[in-house]
Amino acid sequence: MPEPFTDLSTPLVADACVRLGLPLRAAPAGIRPVVAGQRVAGRVLPVRHHGSVDVFLEAYTRAAPGEVLVIDNAGRTDEACVGDLAVLEAAAAGVAGLVVWGLHRDTPELVEIGVPVFSYGALPLGPMRLDDRGPETLTSARVGPHVVDGADLVLADDDGVLFVPAARAEEVSATAERIRRTERVQAQRIRAGETLREQTAFAEYLARRDADPGYTFRAHLRRVGGAIEE
Repeated sequence: MPEPFTDLSTPLVADACVRLGLPLRAAPAGIRPVVAGQRVAGRVLPVRHHGSVDVFLEAYTRAAPGEVLVIDNAGRTDEACVGDLAVLEAAAAGVAGLVVWGLHRDTPELVEIGVPVFSYGALPLGPMRLDDRGPETLTSARVGPHVVDGADLVLADDDGVLFVPAARAEEVSATAERIRRTERVQAQRIRAGETLREQTAFAEYLARRDADPGYTFRAHLRRVGGAIEE
């Protein structure tokens, strides 16, 4: 993983993006790692699947070590677009993992290979089509409503997949780390008997909201140094 995101979760990074005013770009809900607990982060290596594995092989010839293959298969549920051979070849090319807007197959083999693969599930059927390629085939990929390319980083874990501009990586990771430290302290204090309501002066928030209906809990958290929402 890129060093700034080595052990930061996607929820922490998402909250950091909110705090920094960056657009939230996440894969549609439901994507999961083939092996629970796997996680990956790296620069996006984009590819659009048109029914043939050759696009993956071509993408691998351009891969830099540690990149993550992001496969746009239009979220299709009638075919699996990636299996064991494509993932083995990814490992040989130095690719850190795969994120699929679609389905995978060869699940036992993927578990054995160990390269992190994220998809919406498994299906035994491979592609039975061969569509025309477009000019964006190897330059960008769509994942839900978002178009990503080599200027983006992708992070994936059990909570899902998130995309972050590579140019803002240091700023985002530093903000996420500050949020994590705050949340850890808050969790320790709850376990020690100090409720979250006490920590966040919740009664004060309710009183102030009564006087000023526009006063939000998010604004209150920022004033008191909390980090529950972002």
